[in-house]
Amino acid sequence: MKKAVVLLSGGLDSTTALYLAKSKGYDLYAISFNYGQRHDKELDCAKNIAEMVDVSEHIIVDTNMRAWGGSALTDSNIEVPEGKQDNNEIPVTYVPARNMLFLSYAASYAEVIGAQDIFIGVSEVDYSGYVDCRQEFLDAMENAINKGTVCGAEEGRPIKIHAPFINMTKAEEIKLGMELGVDYSLTWSCYRGEGNACGSCDSCVLRLQAFEEAGYEDPVEYQD
Repeated sequence: MKKAVVLLSGGLDSTTALYLAKSKGYDLYAISFNYGQRHDKELDCAKNIAEMVDVSEHIIVDTNMRAWGGSALTDSNIEVPEGKQDNNEIPVTYVPARNMLFLSYAASYAEVIGAQDIFIGVSEVDYSGYVDCRQEFLDAMENAINKGTVCGAEEGRPIKIHAPFINMTKAEEIKLGMELGVDYSLTWSCYRGEGNACGSCDSCVLRLQAFEEAGYEDPVEYQD
């Protein structure tokens, strides 16, 4: 059975990617990150989801991106803004080079366990405009990984980055997830780590809109 490393944040996208990789028959190895984010709600979800899906291994990497900050997701002094569906600027919730770091860890992990496939649940259709969620970045990252790993550069075992939702809307992704049996009540998308999801940050706005377009009710509880 082929092995796949899946970046699992505990959010909607990464959870759907995990289920999709499972449906394709991969032996699953999930990797999550405690990177200094302002709350650990997603990490708790990731642990529960990994256990439910029965992955072969779930690793949580500690890396302190709060040390230099620069994002509302890591800095307590930068307020998480209200979501804007027509926003054309990179929001302050962008974490500088986060996916670059995460994919580097995933590649190292993949090389050690003999996996040639990495799954990441990013999209450049319904997203917040993050530069590290674009196909151009993923292609460059895959090229760098295969020039900087023994398996890719010397052994003829290149690593492939799979971004199955890169050209899908979130509504299309949710429909696929429903077909795969994803329990979205276990996921967390809200940028604010409060008791219930806020319903007003950028991530909540995108999620709620997607569930409505997909024709399903979001099972997560919201403040309003």
